[in-house]
Amino acid sequence: MAAGHAGHPMELGEAMMVAGIGSRKGVRVEDVLAAIETALEAHGLAMTALSALATATLKKDEEAIPAAGRALRLPVIVVDDSALQAASPETLSHSDLSQDLAGTPSVSEASALAVAGKGARLLGPRTVLGPVTCAIAISGDAP
Repeated sequence: MAAGHAGHPMELGEAMMVAGIGSRKGVRVEDVLAAIETALEAHGLAMTALSALATATLKKDEEAIPAAGRALRLPVIVVDDSALQAASPETLSHSDLSQDLAGTPSVSEASALAVAGKGARLLGPRTVLGPVTCAIAISGDAP
């Protein structure tokens, strides 16, 4: 199936696919990219399927996440706390640490869902690779 041009993920009502990223402090860009790749491979997807990366406000200063976005030529969307909490009931994983720090049971899952929008669903639980978690969400068919 042909993927749309990365700059126009919404053309022709195409599904939007978002990789949500959670991490410990001070991760390297290589760690983030490896986690994204591992999560995509788990669902038989290529990097080119992604429309955007997403993370939580709490991670906005984690340099490796925007660096991964630049490396992949994808926008990195920072999800505010209220949107993160609104998406939390749809998450599949639960981390007490994430709940305490970010107010959501899974930063990667909630941020991916929040960016993918109304009717979005996770392709599966987050992938944990060392210090980074990554979850893939796909937008619903909502217009």
